[in-house]
Amino acid sequence: MNAIAAELLKARRSRLPWVTAVAFTIAAGFGGLVMFILQDLRRARALGLLGAKASLTGGTADWPGYFALLAQTVAVGGTLLFGLIVVWVFGREFSQGTAKDLLALPTPRTAIVGAKFGVVAAWSLLLTLYTYLLGLAIGSAIGLTGSSAATAAAGLGNLLLTAAMTIALVTPFALAASAGRGYLASVAAMFVVTFLAQVITLLGYGRYFPWSVPALFAGTAGPQGDLPGPLGYGLVVLVGVLGTTGTAAWWKLADQDR
Repeated sequence: MNAIAAELLKARRSRLPWVTAVAFTIAAGFGGLVMFILQDLRRARALGLLGAKASLTGGTADWPGYFALLAQTVAVGGTLLFGLIVVWVFGREFSQGTAKDLLALPTPRTAIVGAKFGVVAAWSLLLTLYTYLLGLAIGSAIGLTGSSAATAAAGLGNLLLTAAMTIALVTPFALAASAGRGYLASVAAMFVVTFLAQVITLLGYGRYFPWSVPALFAGTAGPQGDLPGPLGYGLVVLVGVLGTTGTAAWWKLADQDR
């Protein structure tokens, strides 16, 4: 509990929570803008929101469509933003030279790692809930159709499942930040897997690449797209387990010389 309190204090005194909140605010607002345009293309052109010859296809201006768009945002953008949180939580200790102070405390190293992952998960889920609530406000303001309690519950469920898978998939970045003793290695790993997720999905093998699974689950491939199966979801769980246990093992066993 003391380790969790310390991590929460670090997060509270950082500007990163505000940065991530602004990023998800922009994402939800952009999704609302897309829904507003899809409601009436002629109105959008008259307001200058859409070019005279441009058109938007593949979406419907209703609540299920908006919730699906928010889930896709969390799946794709969450890899970078949740990953940024993980990189900061673990990498800052080495970049700021505080890792040796943590290791000198009479607290198990696995407890420190567990507290960091707990704060990362809570932080990411709060951002997801914030996005959902903001989406409810934006959708109501622009008058989306198809509203019902079942639709809202399904949208929240899909959003949380997408976020949970994305959180599991960013845990290896903690190991990269720890073993790399800073931000550089983990940021590089984050961009590499994000790039590979896009490429492998385009090639049609996204259901076998863990970092593509949340986006496919959220519907980026469309309603008739290739959905991940048990193997894909199992790989997501495996990555999460290996990421957390690998990071804990590194903190416990690695030679900490600085």
